[in-house]
Amino acid sequence: MKRRSFTRTAVLGTAGILTGSSVGGLPALAQNEFGSKELIAAAEKEGQLTYYTANFAETEQEVIKEFNKRFPKVKVAMVRAPGGQLITRIKTEAAAGKLGADAISHTDRGLMLALADLFQDYAPPNAADYRPDALVSPKLWPGATLGWAISYNSALVKNPPKTWMDLLKPEYKNRMIAQVVAPSGGTTWTRSMFERQVLGEDYWAKQAALGIALYPSGAPLSDALVRGEVQIAPSLYNIVYTKARDGAPVDSVFAPEGVPIIPFSDGIPKTAKNLNAAKLFMNWRLSKEGQAFQIKSLGNITSLKEPPAFPKGWDPKVVKVWVPNFEQFEKLRTPWIEEWNKTYGYRQ
Repeated sequence: MKRRSFTRTAVLGTAGILTGSSVGGLPALAQNEFGSKELIAAAEKEGQLTYYTANFAETEQEVIKEFNKRFPKVKVAMVRAPGGQLITRIKTEAAAGKLGADAISHTDRGLMLALADLFQDYAPPNAADYRPDALVSPKLWPGATLGWAISYNSALVKNPPKTWMDLLKPEYKNRMIAQVVAPSGGTTWTRSMFERQVLGEDYWAKQAALGIALYPSGAPLSDALVRGEVQIAPSLYNIVYTKARDGAPVDSVFAPEGVPIIPFSDGIPKTAKNLNAAKLFMNWRLSKEGQAFQIKSLGNITSLKEPPAFPKGWDPKVVKVWVPNFEQFEKLRTPWIEEWNKTYGYRQ
């Protein structure tokens, strides 16, 4: 998420008329799961919303396209920017009384929590189905959730690691393993916090002793994994999933010690001009249908208590998600990352 320019696109679906028992042309299921028939009618009358996001533009375009299969009358204009730039834009526009977003999605819960006063009270129809520990405010919801897996080059690694502790094996020394540096962002800090709290205080030191390769972000690391420059790497599953889907020689394992997850933080500003359309979009994204699409098609995880689907290789009897305690996540971040840098000999 290092891109420097804003991207604005309008995506309109081409889905045909939905069939089945319906009111106002929509199946009864849609009215219960995504909102009342009055909300849907009002959203379609508005016919549009502006959506700010820090996620990848290509990923969000797929989400919007799927949303429009269900609700083709609501256009979504997307404004995409990297995390820090997006927060700056939101603050600047809000201070001038010109915040243009009807809905906002950000990858960093802490940054969004600091802006919570800008958001109105909102909860999706299935609010009770979400994990409380994935929420930092009743106004902000995890429309998307990413998760960490152990990925490997399947053309080179015939006996892949099966657990996080396997990444300490001497046979993997001399840069066979690579990872993104802890100070890269909230996602890598989540993984590093998990390693220390769950796998042991000496986990970093034992792994650093193997002489692993370090990368500044997930994109170049995943490319190196595909090329075989490194063979094994902790990675955000959604990044490697799309490469495997497109035929690259990579695969992933969800380890039994836990899957560290990163819940996004999405909300509707108090100044939203297309309030009903924003609610409908958020309701769909947070619904079982929206979450299942993101799991099956994008390689996401979910913050729902009962997932509507599971990624390939996920055994729900064995694999569980790990959510960082938010207070500790914020408090420990600076001192622990400084210690991580020293342990791995990394200089920013």
